[in-house]
Amino acid sequence: MPIKRMWGGRFEAAGDQLVNQFNASIGFDQEMAHEDIEGSLAHVKMLKQTKILSATDADKIIAGLKKLRDRLTNEGLPFSIENEDIHMNIEALLTEEIGPVAGKLHTGRSRNDQVATDLHLYVKKRLPIIVKELKKLQQELVNKAEENVETIMPGYTHMQHAQPISYAHYLMAYFQMFQRDIERFEFNKLHTNLSPLGAAALAGTTFPIDRQLSAEYLGFKLPYHNSLDAVSDRDFALEFLSNASILMMHLSRLCEELIYWCSYEFGYIELSDSYSTGSSIMPQKKNPDMAELIRGKTGRVYGNLIGLLTTMKGLPLAYNKDMQEDKEGLFDAVKTILPSIKIMGGMIATLKVKKDNMEHATHHDFSNATELADYLATKGIPFRKAHEIVGELVLKGIKTGTNLVDIPLEEYQQISPEIDEDVYTCLQPKVAVQRRNSYGGTGFNQVRQQIADAKKLLAK
Repeated sequence: MPIKRMWGGRFEAAGDQLVNQFNASIGFDQEMAHEDIEGSLAHVKMLKQTKILSATDADKIIAGLKKLRDRLTNEGLPFSIENEDIHMNIEALLTEEIGPVAGKLHTGRSRNDQVATDLHLYVKKRLPIIVKELKKLQQELVNKAEENVETIMPGYTHMQHAQPISYAHYLMAYFQMFQRDIERFEFNKLHTNLSPLGAAALAGTTFPIDRQLSAEYLGFKLPYHNSLDAVSDRDFALEFLSNASILMMHLSRLCEELIYWCSYEFGYIELSDSYSTGSSIMPQKKNPDMAELIRGKTGRVYGNLIGLLTTMKGLPLAYNKDMQEDKEGLFDAVKTILPSIKIMGGMIATLKVKKDNMEHATHHDFSNATELADYLATKGIPFRKAHEIVGELVLKGIKTGTNLVDIPLEEYQQISPEIDEDVYTCLQPKVAVQRRNSYGGTGFNQVRQQIADAKKLLAK
């Protein structure tokens, strides 16, 4: 038997079951059930305050909504596909609870401003949670960095040994990336902190509502200035997904390196058993599966962003049913990035740094070549000429298996008689790192300052 829709007065026939299923969003937008009740409570309180509804009717609706909220929290609510979405399901349940007066709740609003309000509330609530988890991850990076200021490792460009660096310096680079992620999410709050409620379908309403009051009840800074804009755009959600994508890119890059560093070939770190898995056939295996999963899940967050951008790109004002596709990807992104941040924090906190292996890798390469070029420049040789000389020495060293530190002093003095024994000191990896004290450099004093500044930032 066809179900009579709340909007069905103009229709003679109901859609078939497949149409009903295709049209319904309750399968995913029930994620916003709390937000929907919260928005309805603010709306009815405003209707009462403005005397659009009588105190008797409004109080009855408020009491019914609070009962539904308690049931939702304690035992859950039954939702049906026949009622399409979370808004109509809540209204149907409210009608069961308090009778026909529930129909007055929808005075002066539309599902268009209702869903936009719910989504704003959903993102608004989760932004502080994400920022909090990112700060916990930053704290783990600081803790690990503090233990490894004088741990030396090769720095890389093009995945080739470039210059020796402090492992703490490496870790603090990711601290800074995550700090900018935090700042992006903080800025996202500005555009999420707007209330669409009361914009109605697209043009506002003839009822003397108070949009500022309902915004205040919901904790929004102010209402949208334009009713068309309020119901038709999802740039705050796109901004969130963009921020989430950049965050996942940073997490994925860190995961990529953790996967490298814990391999047999590098052996720079060892991940905790708690964040590794084994093989069903190879007993010796210890796989960095958590890092690989975070790296893999980055693609789905990117996909959610591209999906919503594509959905929105051709929509005329105002609301279109296409916009029902704005939620699943957003919910999925939240459920993806939060555990990814937490697991990354756990991996960093529990990983073992193999300091000797890291430093050993800097003694049998040519990552000190720039140190020698800089040294020659201090002896009056133009840097471009010094660069060429060192390049030739490296080529000769590769062919003969000789490192720069093993070249006899007599040979260096053939280049310049001013070269002295101190050349061998400057070629030591630890000295090379220690001397790089330009602001933000890998020098130990600079790294300690980065850590101190980071601690102050986290203390705020």
